[in-house]
Amino acid sequence: MEPTSPSLERASRSPASELETMQVALVIPLQGPEGIFGPSCEACAELAVEEINAGAGVLGRELRLVVVDGGAAPERVADELDVLTSAGAIDAVTGWHISAVREVVAPRIASRIPYVYTPLYEGGERTPGVFLTGETPGRQLLPSLRWMAEELGVRRWCVVGDDYVWPRGSAAAAHRYARRCGVRICDEIYVGLGTDDFAEPLRRIERSGAQGVLMFLVGNDAVRFNRAFARAGLDSSLVRLSPLMEENMLVASGAGATRGIYTASGFFPAAATPETLDFVGRYTAHFGPEAPLLNSMGESCYEGVRLLSALTRQADGLGVGELCSVADSVSYGGPRGEVRLSGHHLDQRIYLAKADGLQFDVLAELSPVPP
Repeated sequence: MEPTSPSLERASRSPASELETMQVALVIPLQGPEGIFGPSCEACAELAVEEINAGAGVLGRELRLVVVDGGAAPERVADELDVLTSAGAIDAVTGWHISAVREVVAPRIASRIPYVYTPLYEGGERTPGVFLTGETPGRQLLPSLRWMAEELGVRRWCVVGDDYVWPRGSAAAAHRYARRCGVRICDEIYVGLGTDDFAEPLRRIERSGAQGVLMFLVGNDAVRFNRAFARAGLDSSLVRLSPLMEENMLVASGAGATRGIYTASGFFPAAATPETLDFVGRYTAHFGPEAPLLNSMGESCYEGVRLLSALTRQADGLGVGELCSVADSVSYGGPRGEVRLSGHHLDQRIYLAKADGLQFDVLAELSPVPP
């Protein structure tokens, strides 16, 4: 098949079979509601690659990134990665893209080359060859709901989410956790990706009797919702909790629309840990004052490259079977502190934060809730 995309053309000029290079497809959103994360995702992945290459590389090979638009239709993304893999043009895949893309990509490529998926997600991914750095509801949503019930008395929630697998899977998890946390889900509302009219969801929220909104909205959809929520005056009486909320979205929402927003993540630029301060310093020094705004989604792509490097070094190769066999022995230190793989998921600290204008104030490290 002839090259049909810029990423395939770039990879075809630098085949992964060349022993001195290891080419990694970086699948990040360059369009759609989640495109707001794309620049920071690419910058953070580039920083990881440059730091690794400044050392010994991986298996004696220099890392190179092949950027693929993960904001395209899922089947199109999977087709592009399939062609790149079949052509021997890439050795591995990583990056931030929504679960609707992962669900199509994983069966197509994960048994052939390693796939490190970096976003927070709804949990449950078990495809061999898929390794996950992101937060899952059991470590992120469950302790957040418990904290907000105990500390703020918020016990009635209304769900608002985009209509695809991550929001619906996360809402299903919230229902499972409700009784354990002493909370209730009053209503669930789903909208199409790219929605810009939230008038009816806001009316339903007002009628629901909820004290807070569980937001499972992506990128610019959440930005538009935040603005509409504040215009309706709901921010004076209801809090918002979103597992997917970062600094770009705060800036785009505007300081007047971020009151009462809470989120949980394994990384916040504002976290005063030695590892975070060191990473923020390196990022700023490397990219300068005009760098894309640093955030958890972008940093996850740094983690993706780092984890891929740690896995291949531990296995001394790139074979999916060999990587799976050593996965639970892999650990490394990075911006999120000391992390390790467990069940192909990254075991990491999770923090709760509250929006303070256009940045986050980290409130607490969330304690894991026993299963």
